[in-house]
Amino acid sequence: MAGKLNGKRVAILATNGVEQVELERPRQALDDAGAETQVVSPVDGTIHAWQHDHWGDEVRVDIPLSRANANDFDALFIPGGVMSPDRLRMDDRAVQFTRTFFDEGKPVAALCHGPWMLVEADVVDGRDVTSWPSLETDLENAGANWVDRPVVADQGLVTSRKPDDIPAFDEAMIQHFAEGKTTAGQRESTTPGARGR
Repeated sequence: MAGKLNGKRVAILATNGVEQVELERPRQALDDAGAETQVVSPVDGTIHAWQHDHWGDEVRVDIPLSRANANDFDALFIPGGVMSPDRLRMDDRAVQFTRTFFDEGKPVAALCHGPWMLVEADVVDGRDVTSWPSLETDLENAGANWVDRPVVADQGLVTSRKPDDIPAFDEAMIQHFAEGKTTAGQRESTTPGARGR
C-alpha cells in the first residue's frame, strides 16, 4: 500500500489515556502508505498513552486542538482506549472538530472506543458501525445499526472493534482514505433494518 495516500493529510484526534497500540499501529500504516499524520489534542506538548493495564509512552502533540482546522485535513482517525474518547467527548471543540469532517463529507475512521466521539457528534444515525462491545447500546441509542464484525465500512466511515482487528481496520481505512470516500448523506444506511447480534 506504499504511496497510496501520498499527499493526504490525516488528523489523529487523541488525548491522555489513548490506547498506545491503537494509535501507533494505524498511524504507522498511514505513514507507510504515504500520508502525513498529525496528532491533534486539547493537550499541548505531549499526551500520555495507556498500554493495556498501565501507562505507556508519551506521544507528541503536533497541533493543539485550539489551533486545529478540520479544513486543513483530508481525513480523520480516532483511536480508542477508554479514557481518550471519554475525555474528548466532553470537549465541545473536539466534538465540533469531528462533526466538521462529516459536514464536509471527508472520510473518518474510529477504532474500539473511538465511536463514542461519533455518538457525541451526532453522526451515526442510520449508519452501520462496530466498536468495542460495551458501546453497542450507546451507538444504537444514537440511531446506528451496530454489527459485530472486525471492520465495518459505511459511506466513508470505517469502524472496528479492538486491537486484534487492527490489520483489517488499517486496510479498510487506507482504502477509504485513498478513495476519498464521502461521509455525506450518513442518514441512509447501506443495510437498513439489519441487526448485528
